[in-house]
Amino acid sequence: MRRRSFRGAVAVLALTTAALIGTAGSALACYSDDTRPNPTPGKPTPCADGKVLDQKDVVFELTKNNTRLNIKSVNEGVTVTRIVVVGGNDGFNDYTPGKKLDKNAPWNDLRAPFNYDRTQPKIDKWFLCGTKKPKPTEPAPTTTTKPSTPATETTKPSTPATSETSVSPTSSTTAPAVVPAGNESGTGGGLANTGFDNSWLIWVGALLLAAGGGLLALLKFRRKASE
Repeated sequence: MRRRSFRGAVAVLALTTAALIGTAGSALACYSDDTRPNPTPGKPTPCADGKVLDQKDVVFELTKNNTRLNIKSVNEGVTVTRIVVVGGNDGFNDYTPGKKLDKNAPWNDLRAPFNYDRTQPKIDKWFLCGTKKPKPTEPAPTTTTKPSTPATETTKPSTPATSETSVSPTSSTTAPAVVPAGNESGTGGGLANTGFDNSWLIWVGALLLAAGGGLLALLKFRRKASE
């Protein structure tokens, strides 16, 4: 009786152990149809170096009803060393650029491991590990103020006014007047000498003056006499 009880207990223990081992084996068997990542059961481990990148450091999109992650490009100065995709109830996929996964983006069709029932779950969350160089600080622009140049008035030298009428210089030597021929004696008033002597006009003028003077004297005498 005791032997039967002992044998029955051993059999139950063996079955229980096998069941537990099978359950544990199925629980630990994280599976994905993507050969690039390392499927890992349990909760995702943090970045080893503690350098978690922001999702804004890359250009990405979620497709196929949020079951696929495409990282199109990485921003300048950013280096991605690890990509973790979590979803479903059976762990996470751990991608390492340069190890089965291309070293440089784009990285397409990243996904979480299968659920226990071998269905593809939606991506619950994902994060990046890596480094990022800070952008160099641009120096503030300096404004150079040029010294103001005083306004200078340029006065052109005035051009002396020139008379429109040019006066020809007069000669200091004048030619003597030419006496017409036949008037060397000064008589004739520049007329041609015809042999007529006009000196009698002088005597006529003298007689007229004398007559005028006598007439004036006569008038004066008669005026005094009448008084």
